[in-house]
Amino acid sequence: MIRVFLLDDHEVVRRGVRDLLEASGDITVVGEASTAEEALLRVPVAKPDVAVLDVRLPDGNGIEVCRQIRSDHPELRCVMLTSFNDDEALVDAIMAGAAGYLLKEVRGGDLVEGVRRVARGESLLDPLATARVIDRLRNPPPQDQRLASLSAQEQKILALLADGLTNRQIAAEMYLAEKTIKNYVSNLLMKLGMHRRTEAAVYAARLSQRHHPEI
Repeated sequence: MIRVFLLDDHEVVRRGVRDLLEASGDITVVGEASTAEEALLRVPVAKPDVAVLDVRLPDGNGIEVCRQIRSDHPELRCVMLTSFNDDEALVDAIMAGAAGYLLKEVRGGDLVEGVRRVARGESLLDPLATARVIDRLRNPPPQDQRLASLSAQEQKILALLADGLTNRQIAAEMYLAEKTIKNYVSNLLMKLGMHRRTEAAVYAARLSQRHHPEI
């Protein structure tokens, strides 16, 4: 039997994935968690062969959980399960040592087969996507010096500003307080030498277009 651990903050999702996997006959779910903190405590006790980890969590993300548990248990295979087709998350997943990266709209049979393949030591990472990520890591686009002055968190918020999100929407996206986001926006505007968030949004959109002209 393949022993699987599930990490997702939605109970309905966990229950659905559990039922799907256990109906296969050769997979058993040996543990569950709804937060990163719970997972880090429960995974070593459950001793799974494969961990299926949600990327976005209330207290962190599944990629960081993958990195930490594989640091202590390198034999554990991790599959990232997410609702978002995000190149940055794929980069982070590869760097964290994940063996697979699947979208939640994957068909049930493909998820079951994916867990089996990962348990056998295979990879579910698309070769073309992986090659694109490795190329980006080896050949990063030249950075505007103003952008380089921003922290990773500020750069993420800047990208969300470019998508037209309000402070409240950004706060919900990043699981932070709206007041915290307001402070981040004020700081990044000061670092960029700008006075209005619309200026920052246009600046970020132009940078994105320059680095990804095909978009």
